[in-house]
Amino acid sequence: MYADLFLTLLFSVLLCKEATCATNQTFPNYFKFGVATASYQVEGAWNEDGKGENIWDHLCHTNPDFVDDRSNGDIACDSYHKYKDDVAMLKDLGVDFYRFSLSWSRLIPLGLAGSPVNQAGIDYYKNLIQELVNNNIEPLVTIFHWDLPETLQEYGGFPNPESEEHFAYYARVVFENFGDSVKYWLTFNEPLQTCHEGYGIGFTAPGYKSSGLAEYKCTHTLIKAHARAYHVYDEEFRTQQQGYVGIAPDTYWYEPASGSVSDQEAAERALQFTYGWFANPIFNGNYPSVMIERIDERSKLQGFASSRLPKFTDEEVEYIKGTHDFLAINAYSTLYVQAKEEEVDTAVISYDSDLNVDTFFDDSWEESASSWLRVVPWGMRKLLNWLSKTYNHPEIFITENGVSDTGGLNDDRRINYYREYLSNVLEAILDDGVNVTRYTAWSLMDNFEWARGYTEKYGLYSVNFDDPGRPRTSKASASYYSSVISSKCLVDNCE
Repeated sequence: MYADLFLTLLFSVLLCKEATCATNQTFPNYFKFGVATASYQVEGAWNEDGKGENIWDHLCHTNPDFVDDRSNGDIACDSYHKYKDDVAMLKDLGVDFYRFSLSWSRLIPLGLAGSPVNQAGIDYYKNLIQELVNNNIEPLVTIFHWDLPETLQEYGGFPNPESEEHFAYYARVVFENFGDSVKYWLTFNEPLQTCHEGYGIGFTAPGYKSSGLAEYKCTHTLIKAHARAYHVYDEEFRTQQQGYVGIAPDTYWYEPASGSVSDQEAAERALQFTYGWFANPIFNGNYPSVMIERIDERSKLQGFASSRLPKFTDEEVEYIKGTHDFLAINAYSTLYVQAKEEEVDTAVISYDSDLNVDTFFDDSWEESASSWLRVVPWGMRKLLNWLSKTYNHPEIFITENGVSDTGGLNDDRRINYYREYLSNVLEAILDDGVNVTRYTAWSLMDNFEWARGYTEKYGLYSVNFDDPGRPRTSKASASYYSSVISSKCLVDNCE
């Protein structure tokens, strides 16, 4: 394997003219570039052709103040009607793959296991996938990206263990209908945000606030649902379809605020409470030990008869372990981490108190339009190295990375973000030996950014949301990213 990797790297270097392209600025020939979107953020057509209501439809319509500009995804980028325009943009960019998500409620309006499948939804995604294939663009499909059918939420959502069965049914439907053309699947996008922000602190739909309780139940069901979907594919579809299945958790890079042992332990704990919470059961078996020990101890001191962190049975641990064909990561920024005094306030029940660290940005780090995102390129390299070492050197897909602004076509700050982050990805590959094989820019175009509405822009293409036709216009960053894709090089004079 390493001999093949060396030969591939050597061949990639030889593709550049001698003395015009630095070898440490050239991506390996096997490396693939793509862009991403998500169904609710771009599709629109919220109630057309048999689609059912999802939790974002419901929240935006019943509580419009939840979103900064009182907007919603009813029309969004209108990709339901303009998917051919989207594919034309992808072709102009020259991407190797397009990561998009399926709308559960468009395919199975009620969401329930055994309930009717909506043929119009099947046809829409088949047409999109075929358009991609016709243009030599590989589909990378996310099965769930935050838009749970509202009917399932009324049954309790992911904290309800029955959701595992509903998701397994949904996964089987999509494998059956799209698996002949789709070879790469992600079961869940950013499950941390689904569970912690959706059911713990209420920042995303369904907007519940039950931290320290509901998000642990949500995660427990979600991880088992991921494993069910993986085994469905493995046992029923893999032999014929020859595809690959993973999950896409997200995390900051957590940098110790000092060289002290306590700050280093706090930073590692933060990584385990975010990425490890989801990845450790799938890659190593069971939740991270630091989570189990801390939440068990705190639960006991708070008078709970059992831990607030649910337990996997021995059989479940074995069933879940190994349900991955690659490791995926959504990564945007970095936080400093500082240890806090260890004490248990029995009156405070929350995920944050279980984790018990302080996090902060360095004031010198460049800001974006998003309060949670600062530009810290070196954090990407450190994160990739941590992932490689922690999870036994897997193949790594970067499934989201990007930066927000408030709009405009001359987005030089986005160009700089991509250049600097990609440079650190490249250093992780060439200098550190991390097996990163894909990079996904977020996002193809400006879209509905959840509770921020249309106030923050991440796209390589601008969308005029005031025009009913939703015209798209390329930004300077689209030209830059296209040149990187075509040359696999980060400097202007690489050929």
